[in-house]
Amino acid sequence: MEKRTFLKSLSLGGLAFPFLTYCIDNSNAEVEDENNGTGDGSCTTTASETAGPFPTKNPSSLQRIDIRGDRTGIEMGIEITILNRNTSCEPLEIAIVDIWHCDKDGNYSEYGGTGMQPTDYTGDHFLRGRQTTDSNGKVAFTSIFPGWYRGRATHIHVHVYNASGNSLLVTQIAFPEGSDSAVVQVNASSANGYTQGMSGYTYNSNDNVFSDGVETEMSNISGSISEGYSLTHSIVVNG
Repeated sequence: MEKRTFLKSLSLGGLAFPFLTYCIDNSNAEVEDENNGTGDGSCTTTASETAGPFPTKNPSSLQRIDIRGDRTGIEMGIEITILNRNTSCEPLEIAIVDIWHCDKDGNYSEYGGTGMQPTDYTGDHFLRGRQTTDSNGKVAFTSIFPGWYRGRATHIHVHVYNASGNSLLVTQIAFPEGSDSAVVQVNASSANGYTQGMSGYTYNSNDNVFSDGVETEMSNISGSISEGYSLTHSIVVNG
């Protein structure tokens, strides 16, 4: 499926996602299974991480697919699959999934006016969203490629709950790095508003969250600056 078609499908309203089973090609699915589980009980629970310092204040009010709000940047489709380690890593249906991440300049909505984020976005709710997994354990969001801020590598926050609203896992999604990676290419794209470049960037190996390893948190990224990017990732929880 072409990237633009995928992003267009993600922007449709509603919380039923029959199209999600077609969003990942076979090669991506195989990589995800190798990293996080094959459904045969050999999977590893995804690492737990901190939700801070900018967790969503009222996630139940942000049930949406398109989480961009007024933020500009290179489009990115995000597809997350939730797997249940307690059932040999079968997909977990009706799990509640919250995500949030910074904008291209490293700012978070709902916070601001502090030394860590001097710009005040307390009245905004961009780049935050909630969805419920379908029968394949999937949710999908339309967003932008995140920027970064000092001390952290590029990342996305995720909080997974069961159908009753009980917390199952707080984790983060890491991005592949390297000279030809999407992280490097995007942050060099000043034409798209990414003006920070890579000077001062904190790589995964030195990140205070990811430095202990990202084996269960590493995403798969495909696409290009001109066509937009797709992120796919599986998260294994003890459901």
